Amino acid sequence: MISSLLGQLFQINTIIMLLIAMAVFATVVTVASPMFAGDKLKGRIKGVAEERERLRAAQKAALASGEARLREKPKNSLYQQMVDIFNLRKVFEAEASRESLRQAGFRAEKHLVTFLALRLIIPIFLAAIVFVYTSTLFAEKFSPMMRVAMSMGGLIVGFYAPNIGLKNMISRRQQSIKRAWSDALDLLLICVESGMALEPSMARVAKEIGSASVPLAEEMTLTVAELSYLQDRRKALDNLGKRVGLETVKAVVTSLVQSERYGTPLGAALRTLAQENRDMRMSEAEKKAAALPPKLTVPMILFFLPVIFVVILGPSIILVLGYK
Repeated sequence: MISSLLGQLFQINTIIMLLIAMAVFATVVTVASPMFAGDKLKGRIKGVAEERERLRAAQKAALASGEARLREKPKNSLYQQMVDIFNLRKVFEAEASRESLRQAGFRAEKHLVTFLALRLIIPIFLAAIVFVYTSTLFAEKFSPMMRVAMSMGGLIVGFYAPNIGLKNMISRRQQSIKRAWSDALDLLLICVESGMALEPSMARVAKEIGSASVPLAEEMTLTVAELSYLQDRRKALDNLGKRVGLETVKAVVTSLVQSERYGTPLGAALRTLAQENRDMRMSEAEKKAAALPPKLTVPMILFFLPVIFVVILGPSIILVLGYK
């Protein structure tokens, strides 16, 4: 029974039908996915609005009680209890994790608590799953030492998996910001040279750049909020560079801080930085273009040349076999 089913499954007609069904399903998903996608910009701006309200409440609390409470305390959830019991803030270096989460777009304290708890839960969960599977379904194939070794492997993979996922999220976010940063600098330069102050200029740029990069619009809107409510304006600008983590953004932040401190003209500095950023982006594009021919060598050998040989030599081979 099983052999007949396997034989029918591996028939050429069945394989072709499965491939066609997969292609149709992928086409439907590709066409329909934009229809079900939400407005990311609206959601991010809503999150920034909540952050702005939190800053306003913290500033009012600081004025009323004389001390700032900028970090909201997370609710006493299961994750919070786990972090407190096992002292995960000290074990997993909470400050470094907080900076990484900010670069990924997660700024609330609850995100830090969840991340620290997952760094403890995921390794144990993966190790338990591997041990259960190797002890039940594959008990005859693996010895007890192999089961323990594979469980340790699952523990190691689970330990590094949260950090790898977080780094991938940071990389995607930074890539989106980097692509739109040159246009944002040009828009900021236009606004500054037209006579607008820094806060309305950044607010205007955040509104216009949202269609190109939602993370950049979010970060600039949050910077405008911090410039409005934090007492030290340089701290608000430095926070922008720390949250983004790109050298080009940090260079612009340094110029803005120097302009705030020494009163130097901001337009000239922004014009120079915008030109340098465009030159840097052009040089990166040239590097990618120069690296393209070596990367195409292997695909051409594997895919293009065999097809060319079949097209050129195929008729000759058919004629020779026909004469025989």
